[in-house]
Amino acid sequence: MNRGPGVYSNIGDKAKDVLYKDYAKPSPIHFHYKFMDWNALLSCKVAEILPGFKSVFKCTIPDSGKVELQYLNNFTGITGCIGLLGSEEGEYEPVVNFSGLIGASFLSLGGNVAFHIPTRSITKLNAGFNFNTAFLEASLTLHDSFDTLKATFYHEVNPLSKTAVATQVKYSLSLKETGVTIGAQHAFFPETLVKARFDNYGKAGALIQQGFWQRFFVTMAGEMDFGATEKVPKFGVSMALRP
Repeated sequence: MNRGPGVYSNIGDKAKDVLYKDYAKPSPIHFHYKFMDWNALLSCKVAEILPGFKSVFKCTIPDSGKVELQYLNNFTGITGCIGLLGSEEGEYEPVVNFSGLIGASFLSLGGNVAFHIPTRSITKLNAGFNFNTAFLEASLTLHDSFDTLKATFYHEVNPLSKTAVATQVKYSLSLKETGVTIGAQHAFFPETLVKARFDNYGKAGALIQQGFWQRFFVTMAGEMDFGATEKVPKFGVSMALRP
């Protein structure tokens, strides 16, 4: 079993999965047809191309694509990535990203930096740490060049039914605003997962995911903004084929 810290993007992963994964939220850039917005995500991971090295390819159509090289051992996780990031004007610009994580599986800390090649500017500067035990996973991260502070908490209530609760608290230092999102998940059957979330701005979301043959998953998700002037619900359907 891998006892290393993983990579920087793994910080708070379990809480982020409960609160954000598979909900009805399209990418900033997407295809539009009549009343539907859609995009596709393709990913491929090649393990152990060299001892300790992994290669990851991800492409979100039409949003972005990237190739990432990871180096993992018992105490560090280092990643280097180059990709193309799309804009609403239809242009794709190259971005280089580096991140590092040190520690162990129960406690780790690291940082992440992204460099925009055309303007030669730093577009992302993050740092954080992760604490992971059998009872609780907690993380604290700084985003937006250290202007936004995020804390996440995840607790698995019952591993057999995948029952878990999660919370994220986000605070903007410049705006003096605090956002709180809470969520939970539960599997009524081994291949049927239900998730729900709610935040202090009045947005609520829920989804039901059905798996087939342990490889193919269909997700139906919905979201409602109760704080908006026009309360129009959003619905989405996604399909995923996983190894």
